[in-house]
Amino acid sequence: MSEAWTWTYLDEAEQEISGESLVTTAFPSQTDAETWFGEEWRELAEAGVHAVVLKRDGETVYGPMKLEGA
Repeated sequence: MSEAWTWTYLDEAEQEISGESLVTTAFPSQTDAETWFGEEWRELAEAGVHAVVLKRDGETVYGPMKLEGA
């Protein structure tokens, strides 16, 4: 069974948000997920994301992590 690393996106009130511009794809590794985030966090902030949570197979690994100064 392979792992699925995903990001959950939160608004200012730390409520989960979704939208067409928010990637819901699962990544095969933590490194892949974090590399993608490092490249995309500014666009996420512009889309209204204020914080993110990294999950592995649905379980929280860390977060919420605010995007301010990420």
